[in-house]
Amino acid sequence: MVNPTKSSSKSKSKPAKSSKNGKSGAVGPDESDVAASTDHRELFRQMFLIRQFELACGENYSKGLIRGFLHLYIGQEATGVGAISALRKDDYIVSNYRDHGHALARGVDINRSMAELFGKATGTSKGKGGSMHLFDVVKGFMGGHGIVAGQLPLAAGLALAQQYQKTDGLTMCFFGDGSTNQGVYHETLNLAAVWKLPVLFFLENNMYGMGSSIERVRAGGIDFYPGLATYEIPAVEVDGMDVLAVKEATEIAVERIRAGGGPQFIEAKTFRFGGHSVADGQKYRGQEEVKEWETRDSVVAFPLKLIEMGLVTKDQINDVKAEVYEAVAKSVEFAEQSPNPDPKEIHNDVFA
Repeated sequence: MVNPTKSSSKSKSKPAKSSKNGKSGAVGPDESDVAASTDHRELFRQMFLIRQFELACGENYSKGLIRGFLHLYIGQEATGVGAISALRKDDYIVSNYRDHGHALARGVDINRSMAELFGKATGTSKGKGGSMHLFDVVKGFMGGHGIVAGQLPLAAGLALAQQYQKTDGLTMCFFGDGSTNQGVYHETLNLAAVWKLPVLFFLENNMYGMGSSIERVRAGGIDFYPGLATYEIPAVEVDGMDVLAVKEATEIAVERIRAGGGPQFIEAKTFRFGGHSVADGQKYRGQEEVKEWETRDSVVAFPLKLIEMGLVTKDQINDVKAEVYEAVAKSVEFAEQSPNPDPKEIHNDVFA
């Protein structure tokens, strides 16, 4: 079992300082502190939004309003938010079936996202995709994909197009540790390295696949990043429960890609607090391990850290929470009131 208290990357955030603002000798925060406060508050808002959205999804799944499979992102918020915060608007993102958090972190509309989970016509995929297939081409969010590792070659294709068109953009590909046992994982890594594609492979290693620990199914153990030397792809490990560490590691990788350094690989050690899906009994892991990781819950720890550092106040955090509660409640209301897809739409948007 990975030690959840071990951190592989350190953030460079510093406590707020006071400086004179030049008016009547008054003392106040300097510009860098204000910028840090705004940026960090937004990171928290996104993480808290994802957490509350997922809790609402679980509640409405139990009511039968959300059907099919439901894979929640609870516990992994710092990973997705930290990584996506380092991207530009013209970059692409490709995700797996645990895609809600990635979509929201990218700015995909919360109302349309919830409507998609409800199977409504106002959803991001017109109610045809559901939980595993959120999609928004305007945001560069090129879909959650239900086939394990299926998103990897798609990411390579998107990156190839960016390279060919010389857009200076890149593609970020999220995948879990379970994807690494698919042959296409290795094929994509090799091709990306050979062609020096502008793609960032982002492994969210939560240590468990559908029903087994990665230690039981992988000969190389729980660490993947050392093996990337085989493909000559630079790879690092980062603490996926630390949003600032993830952001910093991603910024470095993104800078290297844009400079022509070819593909990069980040392995974030993270943890999902729930099962593989909502229907999962979690009999394959002990609750003591879950509770140990919960002590590092970024949604709880991060705002406390910001308050301690003097970057935000308790009232500001409460304001963010109130805003999020309202947004999530409205998204559920929007989904409930939205119309079902017209049966005549069943053959539209189908290529073959």
